[in-house]
Amino acid sequence: MLIRKLGSGELYPMSLFFLADPSIEIVQDYLQRGECYVGEVKDQIVSAYVLLPTRARTVELVNIAVEPRYQGRGLGKRMVAHAIDTARKQGYKMMEIGTGNSSIGQLALYQKCGFRITGVDLDFFSHMYDEPIIENGIECRDMIRLVQRLE
Repeated sequence: MLIRKLGSGELYPMSLFFLADPSIEIVQDYLQRGECYVGEVKDQIVSAYVLLPTRARTVELVNIAVEPRYQGRGLGKRMVAHAIDTARKQGYKMMEIGTGNSSIGQLALYQKCGFRITGVDLDFFSHMYDEPIIENGIECRDMIRLVQRLE
């Protein structure tokens, strides 16, 4: 898989981003403020993520998404590793990530990649989205916050 920064003028892989976030307004907001990276297999975009600067020397990794037919092949882990390496090269000292309480696979992935849980934003998703999000048979209500030092 080739991972690269999406060029200006290229279309965002919106169908991928909507796998991880159903809100077009929220997705468009962080796409405007962040840098989009895509993973390609045979010249087809199959994964994506966004690096979003949040504070001095801190960046948030948002909306890591992998095309469903390519899931379970280690592409998500490669995308996270690429994001960490890219952020280090850009001089960031801290990377944050947030995921839903119902995102069991993602929580495991992020911890395997070296992230540590730092907090929980109770009812984050309940307040941000009009419709309930159900994942793995669990209502997604709370944002689990994780962080990794990049030094």
